[in-house]
Amino acid sequence: MTAHDERDLVRQVEGHLMLAAAREEGRGAALRLSSRLGWLTESQRDDLERHFEAEYLALARLSWGRTAERAQELRQAYETRYRALRRRLLACCVLGCALLAAAALVATAA
Repeated sequence: MTAHDERDLVRQVEGHLMLAAAREEGRGAALRLSSRLGWLTESQRDDLERHFEAEYLALARLSWGRTAERAQELRQAYETRYRALRRRLLACCVLGCALLAAAALVATAA
């Protein structure tokens, strides 16, 4: 198994764990909500809990998608900035080496 395959596997497992945790949170929130509504019949309670859990998961997925998009935007911005800084540093190093070489030439010529 290559390192890329291992990373993909870890991401998949992480995704499944996040989804399972979100489902459990949604179920818990649905149970807390339905327990406050004592006038519901059992079938109405089950229906409410099922719909609430589905909405909770949909909102979680939407939130995860937005977070991933923002992370990608930030990554691109930081990579662009990093490349610019790296070019500037390289230019300063080349200029410094040129100045040292010029100083050495002047010192040996005198």
